[in-house]
Amino acid sequence: MSPAPTQARRVSASVVDALVALLCGLAAGVAAGVEVVDGVAQLRPGSPAVWGTALVTAFGLSFLNHVLLTYAVRASLGKLLTGLRVVRASDGRRPGFFRLIGRWLFGFYWMIVFVPLHVATDSSVEQQDAVSLRTIRR
Repeated sequence: MSPAPTQARRVSASVVDALVALLCGLAAGVAAGVEVVDGVAQLRPGSPAVWGTALVTAFGLSFLNHVLLTYAVRASLGKLLTGLRVVRASDGRRPGFFRLIGRWLFGFYWMIVFVPLHVATDSSVEQQDAVSLRTIRR
């Protein structure tokens, strides 16, 4: 099996994936919050439609990227750009759909629990593989 990627590559891939989801979510939210009144476009940032659209778009795009794209090509957009791919830990073959969903959900758990812990304690907690899937170099 291919060697494990460096932590810098893994973090770079995660940052690219997060930025794509967040920026597309914000763009969709802004688009949903634009209201034309008397020929003048106004943004209503306090509108629930803005934040609801932004959240749904960000999570939806994250799912498309981390589950569906990874199921199709073995890598999310960030992993494609950094030369990584996702495989089953047991035999290095294509990951299954439900394992990819579990991995996607584990990523949220990781961000909520371990990233703040790492930042608060300045520890050396490293990103982990989950649900019997590994990230390897292409």
